[in-house]
Amino acid sequence: MKEKDWIRDLRVYEPGKPIEEVARELGFDDIAEIIKVASNENELGPSPMAVEAMQEAIPEMHRYPDGGAFYLKRKLADNLAVSSDHILLGCGSNELIVFLGHVFLGEGTRLIMGAEAFAVYFLVAAMYQAETVRVPMPNHVHDLDAMRAAITPETRLVVVCNPNNPTGTAVAPDAIDRFIEEVPEHVVTVFDEAYFEVMPERKKPDLLKHIRAGRKNLIVLRTFSKAYGLAGLRIGYAIGHPELIALLNKVRQPFNVNGMAQAAAMAALDDITHLVETREMVETGIRFFERELPEIGVDTVPSCANFILCRTGRGREVFHELQKRKVIVRPMDPYGLPEHIRITIGTPEQNRRILEALSEVLT
Repeated sequence: MKEKDWIRDLRVYEPGKPIEEVARELGFDDIAEIIKVASNENELGPSPMAVEAMQEAIPEMHRYPDGGAFYLKRKLADNLAVSSDHILLGCGSNELIVFLGHVFLGEGTRLIMGAEAFAVYFLVAAMYQAETVRVPMPNHVHDLDAMRAAITPETRLVVVCNPNNPTGTAVAPDAIDRFIEEVPEHVVTVFDEAYFEVMPERKKPDLLKHIRAGRKNLIVLRTFSKAYGLAGLRIGYAIGHPELIALLNKVRQPFNVNGMAQAAAMAALDDITHLVETREMVETGIRFFERELPEIGVDTVPSCANFILCRTGRGREVFHELQKRKVIVRPMDPYGLPEHIRITIGTPEQNRRILEALSEVLT
């Protein structure tokens, strides 16, 4: 067996552990007592309307899904004030990132990203033998001026996660508008807006106005995993100029978004109540942690997402100690932040338990 050299050396993404595995390793009997706040999931669960739609879809699961996601794309297009050919569905945003790599990256090309941004972009660039330029992030925020200065003739993609995972930080909307105008035409600007729906309104940029105006080198990625609570179904979408979407569609496999996911996403878009409750839960939780964590000596990074980055010191050790107390968080050493952990915002009861467990660990 002779594999590709660069695949052999590729670093594997580190997912969070399943609750069941943590319970088995630590000898816990009641899985329901474990709080898993490691993966930025929606602790309210999926939209009730989405659950009902999934139940109704079960009898049709012997059929292949709609390969073009016709109805879901039309519904998204109506909601976003674009046409259906501006939209491409993927098996989560991750598949869309792979599409971008497949179309634009290869030997001799470059991808630019923030040094503390979502690791999958680095992994995809390595998979296609492209160079990754990781631009430092002062105060954990994307430095758009430095990213613009890093662009060369070899650059094909420049990626801004906004809000950024794992830091939770966001860039000012007016700075984003200037950046989009300044990026040269040979570079595709990717804005990953996985947490867009839970952002504070004052922080939300309007990127779609650039796409509606005909900009061809801009693409926006969003997902149903976070605010809509459908992470287990793996469904995300890209918004871009029809010519760019058509290019990405050429490398998409048939039936890449399953029928259950399409049914659930359609219903979730209509469940405004669930979305509002999610936003309120996140806003309340962020305020709680920003107020309480400094009281126990933990610094926080201002967050515009559904999680908060905390500087606890000894991040990996704190992670293990919290697991013993039935709380699963995410250690941040893979992102070059060994003194930090990331905590997904939970319900008020979960947040209080997380704070109590963290207080015990740090005492």
